[in-house]
Amino acid sequence: MDNKALYKLSYGVFMLASRDGDRKNGCITNTCMQVASNPTRIAIASISTNYTCELIKKSGLFTLSMLDNTVTFDTIKHFGFQSGHDVDKFKDLQMPVDAEGIPYMGWAACAVLSGRVVSSQDLGSHMLFVAEVTDAKVLSQNPPLTYADYQAHVKPKPEAKKDDRKIIAWRCRICGYVHESPELPADFSCPLCGHGADDFEPVYEGQ
Repeated sequence: MDNKALYKLSYGVFMLASRDGDRKNGCITNTCMQVASNPTRIAIASISTNYTCELIKKSGLFTLSMLDNTVTFDTIKHFGFQSGHDVDKFKDLQMPVDAEGIPYMGWAACAVLSGRVVSSQDLGSHMLFVAEVTDAKVLSQNPPLTYADYQAHVKPKPEAKKDDRKIIAWRCRICGYVHESPELPADFSCPLCGHGADDFEPVYEGQ
């Protein structure tokens, strides 16, 4: 199966944030859809092991910033390639907040939604949240970034590097899952977070 076929689905790219008391975090997700209009409800999915997912389960609240086509990979990397369990992603960032005090993107986003969870379902690798939209705001007139555009134009292409060290495994840069094999199939996808082979890095003997 060629997992790159899934890149053709018309996903957006979002920064999903939540808070529980003084604790707050944000992550990158590409799964959101409107599922009802009266009241307005959306469905979002988050990796189950993400700190943001933990905060949403506790507070039932979140903001969803719709990233636009001006976003840089550095912003994606900041919110999507490090864990809130280890890093305070909002430290030193001056970001606007919604009525519940949850931060959202003040740059590189065309709109933001605030949501209150009404139901959830454990999907294994991800949690699915259905939420009522409590507020919505247009932030810019820039076109929203699609997942296909992210893959084609924002995400850096891997560079081929010669390395004589022996590869013993491959590690997902997103969630840390380790594939215990020196070979990584081109169509491999992480069983925990669903990211493809491009988001894996080699683990060398002796590391």
